[in-house]
Amino acid sequence: EVQVLESGGGSVQTGGSLRISCATSGYDSSRYSMAWFRQAPRKGREGVAALTSDGLTSYSDSVKGRFTISQDNAKSTLYLQMNSLKPEDTARYYCAATKNRLAAGSLNFNWYNYWGQGTQVTVSS
Repeated sequence: EVQVLESGGGSVQTGGSLRISCATSGYDSSRYSMAWFRQAPRKGREGVAALTSDGLTSYSDSVKGRFTISQDNAKSTLYLQMNSLKPEDTARYYCAATKNRLAAGSLNFNWYNYWGQGTQVTVSS
């Protein structure tokens, strides 16, 4: 069974940095794509960054140039490095996985089958 567990959220001031992590287990990393999503209060779930099993990345326009998605060599932990944080980045961040190759690199949450519980990121002005 695929499991994902986020950690590393917290509070930071505008302009600060934070790295959140997603521990994964129970899947073949060579066959799955991973992504980070976020959801702010009273807003829909937004795709932030995605990483294919081939190492290709994609980002939403709102975070491009500020956030970086990566994975450790063992491909058991997914990271999201967030720099130059803004108050509008405040949200609950979710890690997700899919083995559907058609979804590789997608930021559409409908493609993803496995989700963590999320970790809160709060950016104060």
